[in-house]
Amino acid sequence: MLSEEDGKYLLKIAKEAIETYVCENRKIDVPSDCPDYLKEELGVFVTLNKNHYLRGCIGYPEPVFPLINATIDSAISAATRDPRFPEVDENELGDLEYEITVLTKPVLIEVSEPMEYLDNIIIGDDGLIVEKGFYRGLLLPQVAPENNMDKVEFLSHTCMKAGLSPNSWREGNIKVFKFQGQIFK
Repeated sequence: MLSEEDGKYLLKIAKEAIETYVCENRKIDVPSDCPDYLKEELGVFVTLNKNHYLRGCIGYPEPVFPLINATIDSAISAATRDPRFPEVDENELGDLEYEITVLTKPVLIEVSEPMEYLDNIIIGDDGLIVEKGFYRGLLLPQVAPENNMDKVEFLSHTCMKAGLSPNSWREGNIKVFKFQGQIFK
């Protein structure tokens, strides 16, 4: 678990990374004052909102990079590479709201039949990853409560995020992973 101070530090770095990239077209280096424990490999997502609406969200679901590096990369990507939105421009920087979700390692939910997924998901605590072949979709833990989703809707929307039909999770030839996230705003 990270402290609130750690969260504030990561938020500051994400903001600096975006502002530097948007204004100067360069990626910041890992700060020399970065604590070693923020260099541990962890998954992370950076979410940008503008006027309380999603403006970009990209991250690393798996712990493949040091947290600080993944935060910098995810921040820049959320601002400039989310295919759902145009790139953030300099005029928008003052209107952005930042959110960082640091993830636990995803764990495969093992079931003997698909309806058992419902017994293994806690709305508000768990995020989901649905995987089938090359298709993969992820929804963060906060998505379900923010959108008043129940477990069926949460699974269905995660399938749709993967480019699958909403009921794909019921077919049994799919993998569902869950993870938790520590959210900083």
